[in-house]
Parts: sequence; C-alpha cells; structure tokens
Amino acid sequence: MFKFFKKKKGQQHKPFHSPSLIELDARLDTALYRIRSANSFFWNKAKIISQNFHLQGWKRFIIEVFDEILTLGLIGFTLFTIFGISVFELTKTDWSSPQNFSILFLDRYGNSIGHRGALPAISVPVEEMPDTVIKAVLATEDRRFFDHWGIDFQGLTRAISQNMHAKGVVQGGSTLTQQLAKNLFLTNERTITRKIKEAYLALWLEANFSKKQILQLYLDRAYMGGNNFGIAAAAKFYFGKNIRHISLNESAMLAGLFKAPTKYAPHSHLFAAQTRANVVLSNLVNSGFMTESQIINAHRHPARALPQIDNNQPDYFLDWAFEEVKKMRDQLPSHRLIIQTTLDPELQKVAEESIAYHLHQYGQQYRVTQAATVILDNNGGVCAIVGGVDYKKSQFNRATQGGRQTGSSFKPYVYATALEHGLSPSTIVSDAPINWGGWTPKNNSGRYLGKIDLATALAFSINTVPVYLTYQYLHRDTKPIIDLIKSMGINAHILSHKTMVLGTSNMTPMDQATGFNVFANGGIAGNRHGFTQIRTLDGHLVWDFEHNGKKLHRVLSSQSAAYINQMMVGVTTRGSGKRAALPMTLVAGKTGTSQSYRDAWFVGFTGNYTGAVWMGNDNFSPMNRAFGGGVPAMIWHRIMLAAHQNIMLKQLYGVKDSLLPYQPQTPSSHTDSEFFSPIPSTLSPETLNIVRLINKDLKKSSALSLKIKTTGDSTF
Repeated sequence: MFKFFKKKKGQQHKPFHSPSLIELDARLDTALYRIRSANSFFWNKAKIISQNFHLQGWKRFIIEVFDEILTLGLIGFTLFTIFGISVFELTKTDWSSPQNFSILFLDRYGNSIGHRGALPAISVPVEEMPDTVIKAVLATEDRRFFDHWGIDFQGLTRAISQNMHAKGVVQGGSTLTQQLAKNLFLTNERTITRKIKEAYLALWLEANFSKKQILQLYLDRAYMGGNNFGIAAAAKFYFGKNIRHISLNESAMLAGLFKAPTKYAPHSHLFAAQTRANVVLSNLVNSGFMTESQIINAHRHPARALPQIDNNQPDYFLDWAFEEVKKMRDQLPSHRLIIQTTLDPELQKVAEESIAYHLHQYGQQYRVTQAATVILDNNGGVCAIVGGVDYKKSQFNRATQGGRQTGSSFKPYVYATALEHGLSPSTIVSDAPINWGGWTPKNNSGRYLGKIDLATALAFSINTVPVYLTYQYLHRDTKPIIDLIKSMGINAHILSHKTMVLGTSNMTPMDQATGFNVFANGGIAGNRHGFTQIRTLDGHLVWDFEHNGKKLHRVLSSQSAAYINQMMVGVTTRGSGKRAALPMTLVAGKTGTSQSYRDAWFVGFTGNYTGAVWMGNDNFSPMNRAFGGGVPAMIWHRIMLAAHQNIMLKQLYGVKDSLLPYQPQTPSSHTDSEFFSPIPSTLSPETLNIVRLINKDLKKSSALSLKIKTTGDSTF
C-alpha cells in the first residue's frame, strides 16, 4: 500500500551544500536586525526629547500658528519663485525703445491733417528738471522711493490700513518702480497675476538700474493725457513751456496726472485737475519736502492749461486710420511714422457740412440727433468719414463702430446672390403672402402686386420678394448670402436667421460702403484702403498700397454685377431713392429703414464714388417716420453733388449711357414705394429748399411738403 514511499533499491540521499547562499542569508538577517534595533533606539530617543518640549495651553497655540504661517509662507514663496521665472522673459524684449505709435497723417495731397499716438518729445535729464517737479512726483507717488528695493512693505501696510479705515481705496500700495514695470512690460488689467509679475519686474529693475535711471524712465514713459507720454511732453502740451521752466503750481498739476491722466487732464477737466493739484501740494507738506509757507502761493494761484486751438481736424477719420495702422504692427519696423492717407479734405468738409445742415434743418421735425457717413472713391480709397454730429461731445465713431440695423438697404446682397444662381432683372416672381416656418413678412403698404420682375421689386423695396428668392431659389439657405458679404471684405456679424434677408443684422456705414463699392467695381473686392504710403521719420518707405495692399479678387460675376447695378439705378430713377438723384450721372443705390424708424439709410454709388449714410439716435429711440429715401438720401445727394464737380465722370459699371441727362420718373400710383414730387434737375438744393418752404407756408401742399412721405421702404 505504501510502496510508493518506500526507498528504491540502490537509491541514496545526497547532502545539499551551498556555502555562498548561506552566508548571504546570514548577512541579510544581521543587517535587518541592526536596522530595526537602530530605528527603535532613535525612535525612543526622539520620544524622550519631544517630551521635554511638550507645551500646553497658549504656548502650544502660538507655536502651531507660527508653524502654519511658516508652512504657508514656504509654499507661497515656492510658487512665487516658479511663477516669476517666466516673467523674466519679458525683459528680453526690446522694451528700452518706446513701443507707442507716434504717427503724423497726411491727406492724399501730402498736407498734414493731424497726429495720433504719443506726441514726440525730447527727454530732459532728471538733474535738469526743477526740484519742485521731482519732489511733487515723489511726495505723491512714492515717498520712500530711495529707501526700498522695488517693493515697499512698509508703504503697502500703510496703504492697506488707510484703505480699511476709509472703507475704500484712498491710497495705492505700488511703488514708483512697480508702476514703471507695468508701463514698460504689462497691461492695465487688475489681476493678482499682473501684480505678481509687477513685483518681480520691479525687483529686476532695481537690480539692474540705479534709482536715477528708474526715475528718469518713469518720468519719460508715463502717459500724461492728451496723447502725451512723458512729463516733458506734458509740460509743453498743457503749459507751452519747457519742463525746465515749470513753476510749483504747474509741477503739482503735472504730478497729479500720473494717477488718472484722462480724468485730471487740465485742458478738458480743469476743476478736477486743480483739485488734484491741491492734493499734491498737501502731500509735499505731509512728506516733509516743503513747508506750508512754501506752497501757500501755489494754493492761492492754481495753474491753468493753455486753451487748445480748434484746428478742424478730421478726427473721426484719424481715429479710424490710427486703428487700421495698429493692426499692421507686426509689419512695421518702426512706430514713429508718417502716413499718407486717401482723405480728400474738401470732400471731408462737404460731408461734415451736409450732415450738420440737414440735421439742423430736419432734426427736430424727425426727432433725430445723429448721422454718419463714409465716402469712398471707386479705387477703394476712403475719402471722408463723419462719425457723428460733434466730435467734441462724442468721440464714438458711428461710421466705423457698433453697427445698426440696415433695413431694406441690405436687399441688394440678397438679390446679388440670387442673380449668381441664374436669375436676371427680368425674372418674374410672385409678390404674394409667404409663410416661412411661421414667419409671414408683409409689404409696408399691406398690398401685393402679384407677378413682378426683380428690377421693379428692388426699385420699390417689396419685402416679400427677397424672402421668396431665399426660400425658393436658395432653398431656404442664408449661407450663400453671408458668404458673399464676407468675401466683399465686410467684417460685420451677419445673422443666419431667415429674417436677415430684410436687414435685421447690424452693419456700419463703413461696412455698407465697402459692400456697395464691390458692386461699383463690377464684382471686384479687396481695394478698400485708408492710406497709400507709410514712411519712417527719415523718409524711408516701409509700406506701399500698390505693392503691399490686399490683392484684388472677384467675388461676384461681371454679369451679376451689371444686373444688380442696373436694378439699383431703378431705385433712384423710379423708386424709393429719387432724392439721391444727380443731374450729371445716374445713381445706383438702395434706401433702408429699420423697424419702428430707429434707423434710416441710403447707400449708393456712381461711376466715381460710393457713399453710405446712416441716420438715427444713439439711444435707439424711434424717429418720426424718417425713411431712408428722405433725409439720408438728401445728405448723400448734397455730398455727391459737390464731389462730382470739375472731375472726369465715369460710366456706371454695366449701365449703358449712365452719363446722359435724364428726368426722374414719377412712380405709378399702385406701387409699394416712397412717393415724392418730381425734382427739377436744374435747381440747386438751396433753391429747392426755398421753394418748398414757400409752398409749405402759402399752400400747405402735401406734394411740396418738407415731410418725406415714404410708404414702400421696409420697416425691418
């Protein structure tokens, strides 16, 4: 039974011998035993020692708080160090050269029209500046400037204490060096990240430059209001003086600008500037730099800035051109430039006068306060920009910023897209009620004309037809319309919603002029520009439109461009835009009125010029039945009447015999349009106004009333 376990015959056990393995095992056992014994010994010793330092009560609490503070401090310092390493990359840039643009603009004829950016100024050494200037700056911005290394913990603590006591920000904690770091390397964003960078850069500045050099940089680079950088430039701008000859009261006013240069600019906010200067004078006494008796005269006789000369600069144009140049920052080797623009000074004056005149004449009647216009020549040059009635009161450029609903002036983009899909001006469509997903747009008159060709539908601004075209021929897809608009160089955000075909998207006069300029050029886009040459101060040419401008490209077929131009001529000869008609050439254009009369447009062109005019109120309040074919068309007419004097007239693209004299046609009574009495082309606008006023007073005739009776323009 147990045979399996029995030894076989002849089998013998062989002993296992491995001395090396046995020795290794013994050594491991010994080492582990010794380590265990040592750990036990040290652990017991540590317990005995710790018992000697065992604290109870308030002593234990203080030690634990101190321990937490030390731990958090070490963590914060570590993070601060890691984060700060990346900040030093900013110091490797060319920060020593001023990066602010300083641009002298010329008109198309080479005459100076204005300056934008930092006004150039020669740096005056600190030791040559009056003692009062240095003391006023240090007393207000950093009294301990010569006692810290970029970060003033004592000053920071004092600022926090005073701000908490005042329950608001009454004193800043940044040193002069930190402010310089921000001016040289950073932006004005209010974030913890920026403050950390600012602190690190301040330490770097203190480690690499002397106090005198830091103060010099600070006084030369700080923005001082009025497009001035540096205290020397500010002294010249505000007081007409060399900084070396500045008095104490003027020094106090200049030192007060560092905190808020726009708010305390003496040429525009004199009372605020004088109040701030008094604070600076008090700081001089509180810091011990001066006594009461030394500043009393400056208190009694505050400084006053020189009156700024009104030189009638085309400010809206200059603002737009300056922003366009800044977009080219990476292409320009220098930021001190002389730029020749496309501005036509005479046309600019005419545009400003036309808007001022018509709003003065009709503003109260139509409850309208603002208007804007952009005029281009058909080479794409921007000839004139008027962004509002009064630049001094409002610098917001309504011609290039914001955008307003376009109303029916948007329809040519829809028609042009349909023409690209094989339609023509003679294509017959149906002016009838239409339902697109529950949306049922109506004509303004409430009537429908049935079968109608595209040319007539556009001339009389029929609402249902562009909706029908998009629904039927574009298969309810608005993307082709948007694509055409974008390809024209228009930057406006165009809604893709179906209602966009009636002009619910916002566009600026610049957008509209850019788009219609493509029609005027036969479908070619890419030629709009505001300047022709850019040179450095020493005359070196760095940019030329002919060589560096955008390449022209076709976005609309020549046939479609000719068709849409022919159709838009009908708007000014027999439709809603007759007020824009000119006696020397046909005009192609389109009127537009947004919902509730909040916006009124006329956009049009000849063979020579393209122009867009918008009218409305900044608060979006409705006007008093103001249509695009009324005052906007009249503004456009007055500008273009002057623009086409003594020039070689060009034919409208795709329109035969567009330069022949013509008489505007009277629309038939059944059309859905704005109705006006025929305007004799031989009378000047001034004579027409006199005739209308006489007839209004004597006959009270509605046919010759100044009120523009428009019934066909879309209210979308």
